Amino acid sequence: MTEANKISVIIPCVDEEENLKELIPYLLKFGGDLLSEIIVVDGGSTDNSISLAISLGAVVIYSPVRNRAKQLNLGAHHANGSVFYFVHADTRPVMEFAQVILANISNGKQVGCFRYRFNSESRLLKVNSWFTRFNGILSGGGDQSLFIKKTFFDSLEGFDDSYSIMEDFELVRRIRQKSDFHVLPEEMTVSARKYQENSWVKVQLANFAALSLFLLKVKPSRIKSLYLNFLNKRIKSITLVE
Repeated sequence: MTEANKISVIIPCVDEEENLKELIPYLLKFGGDLLSEIIVVDGGSTDNSISLAISLGAVVIYSPVRNRAKQLNLGAHHANGSVFYFVHADTRPVMEFAQVILANISNGKQVGCFRYRFNSESRLLKVNSWFTRFNGILSGGGDQSLFIKKTFFDSLEGFDDSYSIMEDFELVRRIRQKSDFHVLPEEMTVSARKYQENSWVKVQLANFAALSLFLLKVKPSRIKSLYLNFLNKRIKSITLVE
């Protein structure tokens, strides 16, 4: 049964023990009675993510495949809240996230995301963060999180699970065809680990390539292959048409 004016937080997970250790208590502390539940959808963790999440009070759903779109849809299927809030494990929503989301829903908004800043003092990453205030082609990526009314999410039939990458942008593209999309001014905090493990230039190139190919309607499997090759420092020539 759907709980009116309650938020279901849905977190896709694969080996996120260290992040869940901080994120789940944080969400419970600041979400409080406004949360219906916190759902962790595990895609095959080999660390202690599952047992930790359960011990901290989250509901754990087991996904048969490691695919973020499928994991998010699975979490939504089991969620009881009237609002879904999709959050990555290595992010931190603003402390008042629940109040802000429900206030915006009450004011007629169906869907939206937040600005973000990185947990880094890098000037380059501060530039990246600055651009998250704009509501355009670059907005709506998973690191900005996504809140959406259950009824609207259901009308969209959820994420397209044929997308093994860019599933967030694909959903936002469909959202914009039916509703206004909102970028709220509050800033969440996002991990800089992807940039620290690679380099700012490599991640920017990978992101630009992925977005460009997505807009050109290249198959998600090809986009993912190219993206991972950029970040794994194994840039190869990849045929983009099957």
